[in-house]
Amino acid sequence: MKNIIAILLLLAFGCSVDKHQEDKSNVETYKPELVEGRYNVAILIMDGTFNTELTAPYDIFQHTKYREGIKAMNVFTVANTLEPIKTFEGMRILPDFNYLSESLPNIDILVVPSAEHHLDTDLEDTIMLHFVRRIDKTAEFVTSHCDGAFVLAKSGILNGIESTTFPGDIDTYKAMFPALTIHKDVFVVHDGKYITSSGGARSFDGALYLCELLYGKEIAQSLAGGLVIDWQLEEVPHIVVEK
Repeated sequence: MKNIIAILLLLAFGCSVDKHQEDKSNVETYKPELVEGRYNVAILIMDGTFNTELTAPYDIFQHTKYREGIKAMNVFTVANTLEPIKTFEGMRILPDFNYLSESLPNIDILVVPSAEHHLDTDLEDTIMLHFVRRIDKTAEFVTSHCDGAFVLAKSGILNGIESTTFPGDIDTYKAMFPALTIHKDVFVVHDGKYITSSGGARSFDGALYLCELLYGKEIAQSLAGGLVIDWQLEEVPHIVVEK
């Protein structure tokens, strides 16, 4: 009888282990569906990423696939790992792609949300900064939210470009990058292919601004309405740099 019980326990435990291993394998091999003919939008995430600066553009851009007659967006996350990253507020997120070890799909739009250490240690991550510079060479648009602008500036791609960042960090931004033209009291700055936003809830503004640029006012208002946002670009303090 003891042998029978032991065998039953072993079988049950073994099935549990196999199921756990299967689930882990599925997580490791999962990749988002990338529909051909859409914009590929990569959102750069890391430990300490702030929820809103990540989820605002993700939500706006992801909803483009529910609109007809436009070139919608494939939205995915990239990080320096496939292990879970933990946002500043405590959410655990599995990145879709590891930019250190994988061949990435072509990236048309790079989004850099703010993260906890974008004013200090993240700016010493030379591999991450190189990744930003590399994607910038071929991307159609590069956007940042809140202190994500510090990463773009540190990478060098904002040289000669006007930008903005989180209002409380404007002075630090100016001190760290004195050669840049930096705007305060605006929510969005658009210069060439670069769109920077002040972050927080205004990350929705930055994302909707790009959608209105790509798809027109009607689609942008439709996307905003789906998230119960009253979107009127003319009421959003913003700067478009004419060159």
